[in-house]
Amino acid sequence: MDSPTPHDIRCLIVDDEPLARESLRQALDHCPGVVVAGQCANGFEAVKAVAAVTPDVLLLDIQMPKLNGFDVLELLGQDAPLVIFVTAYDEYALQAFAARALDYLMKPVRPERLQQALDRAREQLLLRRRQPLDDLVRDRRRQGAPLTRILIRDRDEVHIVPVAEVMFFEAQDDYVNIVTARREYLKQERLNRLEEMLDARRFCRIHRSYLLNLDYLQKIEPYSRDSRLAVLKKSERTLPVSRSGYQRLMEILK
Repeated sequence: MDSPTPHDIRCLIVDDEPLARESLRQALDHCPGVVVAGQCANGFEAVKAVAAVTPDVLLLDIQMPKLNGFDVLELLGQDAPLVIFVTAYDEYALQAFAARALDYLMKPVRPERLQQALDRAREQLLLRRRQPLDDLVRDRRRQGAPLTRILIRDRDEVHIVPVAEVMFFEAQDDYVNIVTARREYLKQERLNRLEEMLDARRFCRIHRSYLLNLDYLQKIEPYSRDSRLAVLKKSERTLPVSRSGYQRLMEILK
């Protein structure tokens, strides 16, 4: 393969099928002005590789075990490059990818469609435009609600936390502190958005800053005239319960 030039598009291939990766690599070899920056066999590798090789374009398979394509985008957040989805499933292609994703390719990928997608990528790179991927990820998460797991990226590490293990979520500006019995994690997310996607029968907003997993509630104690404390099981922790939070709590528990 020729050495990269300043105008080459650096592509990262992400697909759990070896034959699909090789097919894409061979097709890209025939695309002028394109360099394969790397290949990844799963979403975990992809998150690390984006930081390591800083590709311009991600050729991203959607259906992958453990972390699918949307999970990868959620974890990458603002670090995500331009994305061209690659899928073998018509149901995904029928969704409104065109409005938010750069492009999508159906498997088996046709060379002319690949070139067309790369031409679009080059235009976007020259204009320095970003994709509205946050909305796309958020829509997909809402479709999969209620959430059963939380994805957290800590530098190059990826943590998958089952929702059932979360004792409570605490708002910290644009982040949430995710507290389990074993450890705490910090994730860039608004508590309001997270609340929308959790099971309302299990998680209650007991305070503007706290979202409690009711499975970990031991008892409620009075604290002052208008407030109470939630005492948690298997823990020395107590959380403030506001007047409105107490009303919401009683509605769920009645």
